[in-house]
Parts: sequence; C-alpha cells; structure tokens
Amino acid sequence: MANRGVNKVILLGRLGADPDIRYLPNNGGKVVAVRLATSEVWKDAKNAKQERTEWHRVVFFKKLADTAGDLLKKGSKIYVEGTLRTQQWDKNGEKRYRTEVVVHELQLLDRPTAPASVNGSSSNPASEDADWDDEYADMPLN
Repeated sequence: MANRGVNKVILLGRLGADPDIRYLPNNGGKVVAVRLATSEVWKDAKNAKQERTEWHRVVFFKKLADTAGDLLKKGSKIYVEGTLRTQQWDKNGEKRYRTEVVVHELQLLDRPTAPASVNGSSSNPASEDADWDDEYADMPLN
C-alpha cells in the first residue's frame, strides 16, 4: 500500500439549507449539493462549555443525487461517507478553489423508523442556518 493513499471522509451532521439541485450539461445527470454542519463541544480551562461548528460542502451524483434531492431538507440529520475533491476554476482571471465531499454512502438519521442505508436513504427536518457562498454559482459542475 506504499504507492496508494487513502481519501475517506465520514461526517454526521445537519443540513443548513434545502438541497441545491442542478443538472450537468449534455444530459450529464443531476448533481445535488448541500451544506452540512458538524459541531464539536468541549469544556475550556474555566469549565465553561464551548462549541465550534464547521460547515462542509457535500455533493451527491447519480442515484444518490435523486435520493438526496427527494428526501433531504433543511435540518435533516445525515451520516455520509465519501471522498474529498478540490475543484479549481478561473473567475475574471483569478483562480478559485473549492473543496467538497463527494458522497458514496448516505444514511438518513431522523426518520421515525430505523435509519436505512442503501448508498441512499430517507429523512426529516430540524434546524440550523449559516451564510452559504453564492460566489461559486459560476463554477462549472464537471
């Protein structure tokens, strides 16, 4: 395994907004992007509770995109496994970058029944919000 690396991401969190559904050009299929919040809680030296929230751009393709687009909503609690991918593009001569998680497995965690896992699943809403960068609206979706 010396010649290979590992690119694996596991996240469990809540969606900060409804999914952004787009379509690739030339019938390339559906792409669904969500922003996922994960939180870390700890006590500081004065025993006061501290919390930090991290926001992740998470994308779904193919059948998972259909599942995510149909079942996810703002506040949905989900578990995802995937890989990191960084995209680069130019905007007005300036290089832009974005790192996202490309999902390979999705589990919806806030269904009334037991959560299903089928490289796609099911869901319900809850809460949380933050600003989402619209700067990337001009970025190609390939």
